Parts: sequence; C-alpha cells; structure tokens
Amino acid sequence: MKIEVLFPEFCNLSGDMANIRYLRKCIPEAEVIETSIDMEPAFNTQEDINLIYMGTLSEIAQEIVIQKLKPYQEKIKELIEKGQLFLFTGNSVEVLGSYIENEDGSKIQGLGIFNVHAKRDMMHRHNSLFLGDYEGIEIVGFKSQFTMLYGNNEQNYFIKAKMGVGINPESKLEGIHQNNFFATYLIGPFLILNPQFTLKLMELMKVEKPTLAFEEDMLKAYQERLAKFKTLTY
Repeated sequence: MKIEVLFPEFCNLSGDMANIRYLRKCIPEAEVIETSIDMEPAFNTQEDINLIYMGTLSEIAQEIVIQKLKPYQEKIKELIEKGQLFLFTGNSVEVLGSYIENEDGSKIQGLGIFNVHAKRDMMHRHNSLFLGDYEGIEIVGFKSQFTMLYGNNEQNYFIKAKMGVGINPESKLEGIHQNNFFATYLIGPFLILNPQFTLKLMELMKVEKPTLAFEEDMLKAYQERLAKFKTLTY
C-alpha cells in the first residue's frame, strides 16, 4: 500500500496535509512517499502506487510545480486514462488546466490535461461554506481562494453543490472527477470533514476492510456539521 504526496514542502496550505496524517491513522501499514520538488516523482517509475495526492499551494509555488511536472505531462495523462487514483485539493487542480490568468491579462500556461482555466483576483479572497452531493454521499467543506475555475466540467464534475458555489460563482458543479482522478477546491482538511467519502477513497485504494480511525467521533462530528449546514441559507 503506497501513497505518494507531491511536493509537501509547497503543497501544504489550509491544513491540507492533515488529509495524509489522517490516512496514516486509517491505514497504518501504508508507505507514504513524500516527493520533494527536487525529486523524480515516484509515479513516473513505480506502478503500484495506490493514491497520488497534492494539496493547496501558493501562487508562486504553482508556477514552480507546473515547470516541475511538464516533463511528466504525458505520463499524468496516461495514468488518468488508466484509472490511477488521484486526489488534488484546494487550488492544486489549476496546474493541470490550460492556463492561469493574472489580473493584468497575462497567462501562465498549465499542463493542459483538463480543458479548464483559472482566473486570479488577488485583491478579493472568496470564502464560503459548501454542501453538496457526490454519488449519494453528502459532502461538506470550506472554500478560501483567490482564484476561480472556468470551462465546461458538466461531464466530469466531482460534486453538485446544494449550498455554495461550484468551480465559479455561476456554476453549481464543483471540482473535477475523471476516471479515478478527483480534484476539489474544498479545504479543511477534506478527508477529516467527510468520513463517508474517505471510506470510498480507501475502497478505491483497494484497502482490505477499510476502517475509519476514531470512527465514532468522526461520524458524530460529520453528522453535527451536516445538520448545522442544512439549517443555513446561503
């Protein structure tokens, strides 16, 4: 059982690394490979990685990561097509889009794996609560971002919003889900907030008899948060 964490020295904002700390508790036998920016990604040479993870990063770090991953662009495409499991949280999905547009109209070319693009607005941070549905699983979370994603994700969205926004304020379709690639702008950290999805993720990782660490407390907190969110109008 192997989990590769891409660039943890950069992609660690918004408490997202707690997703990996929690998975370590749920799957203590898992080997966690932390690939730093000066290392070759394990996914390029190893075929038995159960999950590839990348978390939220700064705008400057996005540009560094895009350059780092450019030589592996075709490999990432191939892995997604073959059903490799990925989880990207926060703004990390933007590095896989066509481009990131700055306020002055200049563009940073992305890897072009998904036909979406991001627009930055560094003087206005978007903060919101989120409640949505993924295949019958109710998803809760938080958004805090300077960017929005644009493009048509009708055929490969991750979560349909019931409260809050999707990839941008005009959309109710949140994130990207293609084969076993999952990306969401939700932070928080996502897996701790959503134990039902965490169980689903462990199933996709091929964990035998997946079990939640601190299961009773996790589910109780989830149900309380879910009930609270449902009382809100947003």
